[in-house]
Amino acid sequence: MTANEIFKQILQKRSFLCVGLDTDINKLPECLRTDADPVFAFNKAIIDATAAFAVAFKPNLAFYEANGEAGWLSLAKTVEYLRKNFPEIFLIADAKRGDIGNTSEKYAETFFKTMDFDAITLSPYMGRDTVAPFLTYRDKWCILLALTSNPSAADFQYIEDQNGVCLYQKVLSISQNWGENIMYVAGATKAEQLEKVRAAAPNHFLLVPGIGAQGGSLQDVARYGMNSRCGLLVSASRSILYADSSKNFAQTASQEAKKLQNEMDELLKTCLR
Repeated sequence: MTANEIFKQILQKRSFLCVGLDTDINKLPECLRTDADPVFAFNKAIIDATAAFAVAFKPNLAFYEANGEAGWLSLAKTVEYLRKNFPEIFLIADAKRGDIGNTSEKYAETFFKTMDFDAITLSPYMGRDTVAPFLTYRDKWCILLALTSNPSAADFQYIEDQNGVCLYQKVLSISQNWGENIMYVAGATKAEQLEKVRAAAPNHFLLVPGIGAQGGSLQDVARYGMNSRCGLLVSASRSILYADSSKNFAQTASQEAKKLQNEMDELLKTCLR
């Protein structure tokens, strides 16, 4: 998927929402517990309920890997369902991989060829050769961890050199020379830092987790992170997935996604004039 195709979908749906499929088998509604594959049944219901308001979906691999073989099957069925029914959706593997070249080659083959994701989250801290194999796939995307929203992000990401440049800023400046089709993760709970991220990467898409349950402000994210082509994919997971544990969970998820889409529509009207 190209950047123009992503932007076209943003304009059509008046949304830059990414729904995170952090599907915890222990949090599923009781009404799904007897299903042969409750994780996929939940994902399918959430996808159907929110696809009209979202431009991207982002399965978090940890929640599937924890279930072993059954989890991988649930993930494969989820990807297949999205590809068949919502081919316009941008599909992100939230895998946070990062390893030496030959291992990265197999990771790239797994997620881009075998499973047909559009993008994958990667840790860039081992350098260019950990990312390069992913960049050989046409119209696929590498989403590099730049500035994360976890409490201990400052342990390393804010370390300054003798010129006062933070490590995350160096990641942004250096990695842009590695190739095209690179995006960056920038956490919403560090919204005031998004201005610096945007200044360092003015034309790149930013994947922004941390709104909703993690407390990030959508308005601040748009204020500091939006560019002339939006340039944002804002992720919400728990606030949509687990808003309701009753048999009406999908309807409630749809309402929560619609609320965010309405806010995004207003922000797009303000920022994309």
